[in-house]
Amino acid sequence: MARLSWKQSENDASVKEAVDLVREHGETLPSISDEDAFGAMFDRFSDAKVVLLGEATHGTSEFYRARAAITKRLIEQHGFSIVAVEADWPDAARIDAYVRHRHVPDGDDTAFERFPTWMWRNEEVYDFVNWMREYNKERPDDDRAEFRGLDVYSLNSSIRSVLDYLDKVDPKEAREARGRYACLSPWQSDPARYGRAVLTGQKKPCDEALLRQLQDILDKRIDYLQADGGEAFFDAVQNAKIVHAAEHYYRIMYEGATESWNLRDRHMFETLESLLARRENAKAIVWAHNSHIGNAAATAMGWQGEFNIGELCRKSYHGEAVLIGFGTDRGTVAAADDWDEPMQVKTLRPARPDSHERVFRDTGLGCFLTDWRENGQAELVEVLSRPRLERAIGVVYRPETELYSHYFEAVLAEQFDAFIWFEETRAVTPLTHAHGKGMPETYPFGL
Repeated sequence: MARLSWKQSENDASVKEAVDLVREHGETLPSISDEDAFGAMFDRFSDAKVVLLGEATHGTSEFYRARAAITKRLIEQHGFSIVAVEADWPDAARIDAYVRHRHVPDGDDTAFERFPTWMWRNEEVYDFVNWMREYNKERPDDDRAEFRGLDVYSLNSSIRSVLDYLDKVDPKEAREARGRYACLSPWQSDPARYGRAVLTGQKKPCDEALLRQLQDILDKRIDYLQADGGEAFFDAVQNAKIVHAAEHYYRIMYEGATESWNLRDRHMFETLESLLARRENAKAIVWAHNSHIGNAAATAMGWQGEFNIGELCRKSYHGEAVLIGFGTDRGTVAAADDWDEPMQVKTLRPARPDSHERVFRDTGLGCFLTDWRENGQAELVEVLSRPRLERAIGVVYRPETELYSHYFEAVLAEQFDAFIWFEETRAVTPLTHAHGKGMPETYPFGL
């Protein structure tokens, strides 16, 4: 019993030391309502090539609003021109066309109608998207800020996009592409069934046909660029890459979570690289979950073999990549009980006492930034380098099994370069059709 008491005393002293040092180095942030003042606190990161902005949940208003304020500042004052988000490419393409004053792609699909709709179809994103459109309004076309999707889930819509493109520039190749993509036709409505069919030997993989299709498009680059000027070709290539990557993703998802996770994050990183390569001296801002933008090598994810876009950015861009995590203690969050179930506004449980979040909460600072990139913060880095639990909530939140479902171990000082803390937060507000009043029919959310 005495030994247990000593150990508890040691842990209490360690936590108190961490709380004191985080309080000492924490910089109180202005209200998010004062976007200019809030964004100005992040000028220090303007020399980066890539600034990755996280979130501890997919349904917290303050995270979206903070990312929007920081992003506006980096675009307006520091030459950033790409906003790349954890979303499907074709959905984001509709938003991108809208914010850059281009023709919104034809089709029945509206942006972000697939579960989880609230993740991007919310008032916070709505406001930011319209800010981007207004910002771009008087700027030359080549100087307008982009809104792009990084994810790999858009098998159906990406196939349609490739075929629509080829119908316009090369009808003969379009017929060939339809034959190749027909390999996936029986499973397009439920790609996970394709993975099961391959796994059980009921179906031969389609990967070679899809790779040939991508290669054929790339081989005709010169002809296609002459036909469309470049933007449509880039979109078609990206969609063909997604089809190939998505086939691989659904085929290996039953082999283990590590393989499918790594494929997804490598695809997101390679998409980011492609976007940066298209513009001279390009600088990008990434919006994605902490689990994607933090350095996976410093977490339980990495210790079991997973990597992510944050780790790949750190390896490729070194000090030119800034990884900024977000956290909260309590409040409400938009989430579902399970995948494909309705969104609810759920009560967020206070952080566990053995978590990084509890350290930040116990500072009493409320809303603040902790930045440990600079020299002279060795003590802070040391206390944040002690492994603790960290909370991650996606589109599903299960408070009744929170420890098992939502906590993992991490070394915060190696996972991020800085951390933004909100003690209490509220859920995002999903869009309703009422927001469509007065908007042009081409508005990308289709309201």
